[in-house]
Amino acid sequence: MSRSNPSASIEQSGESDLSGSCADPTRRAVLTALASCACLAAIEPAAADDDEQPGANDRPQKADRLVRAEGDKAGQVIKSEDLTLGGPPIRAWPQDPNTSVVRKGSRLNEVVLVKLDPNELDDATRARAPDGIVCYSVICTHAGCPITAWLKEEQGDKNVLKCLCHNSEYDPRQNAQVVFGPAPRRLAALPLTVADGAITVAAPFVGKVGAQQGG
Repeated sequence: MSRSNPSASIEQSGESDLSGSCADPTRRAVLTALASCACLAAIEPAAADDDEQPGANDRPQKADRLVRAEGDKAGQVIKSEDLTLGGPPIRAWPQDPNTSVVRKGSRLNEVVLVKLDPNELDDATRARAPDGIVCYSVICTHAGCPITAWLKEEQGDKNVLKCLCHNSEYDPRQNAQVVFGPAPRRLAALPLTVADGAITVAAPFVGKVGAQQGG
C-alpha cells in the first residue's frame, strides 16, 4: 500500500501574497515556525511496508519513471501533459519500471519537477530538461528540510523554489543555484528524457544530494 508523504506540499503564492507576508513579520515568524515543524517531521525515518521492498532505497536509475509523491493522485505516473508551464511544481518519487517499486525508502530520492520556458534556462540546465521540464532534489542543502514553496524570489520577480525553514531560495532556470538564504550549494539535478509524453530518468543525480555535513 502506498502512504501519504509526511512532509509539506509545494505551496504556490502570488506576488500579493508574498508581499503581504513580508510586510507582516509576525505572520512570517509563524510561517517559519510551522515550516520548521514540517522539516522535523520530514526527517523521521520512513515507515516499513512498501518502503522496504528490494530497490526502494536505491537512488534513481536510468529509465525510472516518476510518480506523484502526494495528494489524491499519489503513486500515479507523471506525464509531460500533467505539468503546467510556469508551475506549480510537482513532487515525485522514482519508480522502477520493471518491478513498479517506488524508490521512497530514502527521503533523499524525492524530487521536484517544474515546467519552464526552455529559452529561460541556462545551457547546463537546458541540456537535461526536455521540453523545459527541470527536476531537482527536494532536499534543501542547508539543513535538510524539504522544499515546500514556489513563489517570488526575495530579490527579484521570478518564481523560485524556496525552503521555508530558513528561507533559502534556488533558481531552477540556472541549475538550481542559490539566490538567497544560507544554503551552501545548489540542489542536485536529475536529468530527464521525454518520449511520447512519458517522463523518465536519463541519468543519476548530478551533484550531491542532501544537506551539508558538520558546521
